[in-house]
Amino acid sequence: MLVIRRFMHNGLRNFNYLIGCEETRQAIALDPLDGEQMLALAAEHGLDIRLIVNTHEHHDHIEGNPAVQAATGAPVWAHASAMGKIPAQARALVAGDVVELGSIRLKVLYTPGHTPGHLCLLAEPSAFNPVAALFSGDTLFNAAAGNCRNGGNVDELYDTFVSQLQPLADDTLLYPGHDYMKTNLAFALNRDPGNAMAGYWADQVSATDADDMPVMTLGQERTYNPFLRLHEAAVRAQLLADFPDLGQSDRDVFRALRRLRDSW
Repeated sequence: MLVIRRFMHNGLRNFNYLIGCEETRQAIALDPLDGEQMLALAAEHGLDIRLIVNTHEHHDHIEGNPAVQAATGAPVWAHASAMGKIPAQARALVAGDVVELGSIRLKVLYTPGHTPGHLCLLAEPSAFNPVAALFSGDTLFNAAAGNCRNGGNVDELYDTFVSQLQPLADDTLLYPGHDYMKTNLAFALNRDPGNAMAGYWADQVSATDADDMPVMTLGQERTYNPFLRLHEAAVRAQLLADFPDLGQSDRDVFRALRRLRDSW
């Protein structure tokens, strides 16, 4: 499986992806923001876009659909809960569906929270894809979680983290929908000042352009992402300074972190 990531150089700092079959040269356009750029990227790599998948309905994840569809005839697939919100959506995906194209096999995870109709795609290890990969849209970012301000629900997002993300293997590669890594690492250090790995990666990427941001694994994320470290005493202790009445559950910690990150 070939994964081509393109930073879109827009204000929202989107990543777009082409997921290609190296044998057939067929490809999936994931969350195209600029259709013409996605078409040019596919041509550059000798790929034929046959399918468009949207992780959710927000405008910065679907704006490129019409141009890609007009040029290629590729249908648009998204979660069933997004039907009626994404123009020309041809298939309503649900949890457990498998998106197949050539040798590509992507399992659909239903991941509400950022929006009610959000999905992630998981490429499980196979002969064509030796290492698992998660295309997380706006659910999980490097060093943070997605926001819930535009139609989302923080409790649903917490449930998604527990039920869908927590079980995934440490060596799973993370491909998020946006680059917020520098800002998120600064937030992670604010929440856990003694975290050596957060400090290490903040230093490593300090002079790195968004085009060249490293692809991290979930195992690495679990060392510094506070939303994946809810049980850590240091994270909880820091939160108590802002929320003296903080509850004891992981859900309470998740809610508090998300509230702080909203204004960071």
